[in-house]
Amino acid sequence: MIRTQIQLTEDQARLLKKLALKENKSMAELIRMSIDAMLLRGGYQNHDHLRKRALQAAGKLSGPIDLAANHDDYLSEDFNQ
Repeated sequence: MIRTQIQLTEDQARLLKKLALKENKSMAELIRMSIDAMLLRGGYQNHDHLRKRALQAAGKLSGPIDLAANHDDYLSEDFNQ
């Protein structure tokens, strides 16, 4: 990570600290989450986030181990029932 310095208004700092306590997160984590949300809305993709989502999805829709080779047999079983 890269260390950076920002300036907040007194109200922003107070409310951010309050939210951090409520969410059990650091102020820095909340700021990073906010920046990620802004970047996503602006059309910028976080490749690490996309990779993590892809890994979570991998295998969720898999079928029998021989599905690619025997897909016609499986389809005919399903349609003939």
